[in-house]
Amino acid sequence: MRATQRREPTNLKTGPFMTKRIQTFLRDESGATAIEYGLIAALIAVVIIAAVTTVGTNLSGTFNTVSGSIK
Repeated sequence: MRATQRREPTNLKTGPFMTKRIQTFLRDESGATAIEYGLIAALIAVVIIAAVTTVGTNLSGTFNTVSGSIK
């Protein structure tokens, strides 16, 4: 065994250092949770917009019918 062992520099972006960083990044799921919440919020917004549009169209038709009956 040698008295001096070769050590990998910590700022080198290859080898075991980078492999460990990539594995840590792939295991981290905190970003995935934020994306899931964003998708849920977007879906809720689309449903609300569709409901308001439908109700508005139906309400406009009802007002036109009432207006025509009054004249």
